[in-house]
Amino acid sequence: MRDTLKIGITCYPTLGGSGVVATELGKLLAEKGHDVHFITHSIPFRLGRFDKHIYFHEVEVSDYYVFRYPPYDLSLASKLAQVAKMENLDLLHVHYAIPHAVCALLAKQMVGEHLKVVTTLHGTDITVLAQDESLSDLIRYAINESDAVTAVSEDLIRETRETLLVNRPIDLTYNFVDKRVYYPRDVKKLRGEFAHPDEKILMHISNFRPVKRVLDVVEVFSKVNETVPSRLLFVGEGPDLSKVIARVKELGLSDRVCFCGKQDDVAEVISLGDLILLPSEKESFGLVALEAMACGVPTIGSLAGGIPELVKDGETGFLSPIGDTDKMASDAIALLTNPELYGSMVEACLQRARITFCNDKITADYEDIYYRVLGRPLPERRLQRDKLSCLG
Repeated sequence: MRDTLKIGITCYPTLGGSGVVATELGKLLAEKGHDVHFITHSIPFRLGRFDKHIYFHEVEVSDYYVFRYPPYDLSLASKLAQVAKMENLDLLHVHYAIPHAVCALLAKQMVGEHLKVVTTLHGTDITVLAQDESLSDLIRYAINESDAVTAVSEDLIRETRETLLVNRPIDLTYNFVDKRVYYPRDVKKLRGEFAHPDEKILMHISNFRPVKRVLDVVEVFSKVNETVPSRLLFVGEGPDLSKVIARVKELGLSDRVCFCGKQDDVAEVISLGDLILLPSEKESFGLVALEAMACGVPTIGSLAGGIPELVKDGETGFLSPIGDTDKMASDAIALLTNPELYGSMVEACLQRARITFCNDKITADYEDIYYRVLGRPLPERRLQRDKLSCLG
């Protein structure tokens, strides 16, 4: 029996934390010799270079006139079954309960019980969609019928159990960063284009949805800038962007705030910053804070969702109650004006990212789950591998 696997991965391939994690996981699994088949409506934006172990299968939606709306879910289920049969897949790893897990379960019924389904919960399917009574039963079904379920934080596991009354085992598998990609970059020259040498750079990266509380970012920056000469970089775009622009103008801060739009090289962008601001009211994990941590940039954030599991208050950043912009600003000023404290936090960030959220460790955790649901022993090469390679 071969000791590598044939894995199908379905995710949202465009911008978003879940798509980033799913794509990076697939690439890392391919490096270990597994055949990875991405089955999505478009090529995942982080997929990158060609690899002999990575395949892409496009989900094409029928425009048959009988359908009032394009039946993406049915097309996805059909494509999952088709690829599973054609490529003899061992399992489908789907990110989000609906529609992806439901489609995978339908594909499993078409292909046979030997095809296993692993579902990863990232947040929105529980924190938003599961609140809708018309969808909650469907999400509960997807979770209960999957062969394994993982979630990206303890807080998300707790909310899943409380919201859907789910009792089945759920594996905690934190998000991760690839230490070969996320590390402090030398950006001295680029930094000079955004700030003077005596100025600090604060940064916010998100999709500018209301739950990100982007207006709080502006309020925190305004208070910090009164004491510490600073610049604020906004990276990303979304529905609240116009409100942010208006508030920046209202406060007379337009010359100190830069709207950078969406950026591909996140590690280089983050390395420009001295602090990341993450005042979200909902955050199942907070991937941007982990990306910042890996680049040696502390976080000023909120006590929301899974953020406290990621950011150690007083060690790798500071956390405050949601909406408490006064404390967030005070914490930021204290950190930016104390070089010794800042230096210790930078080092703590790097160590925590490299060890606790290391790509080698989390990828190994997923491999363990795959072999478990397939009822196969771990290959000898896996048993001999030291998960503490993250220390290297």
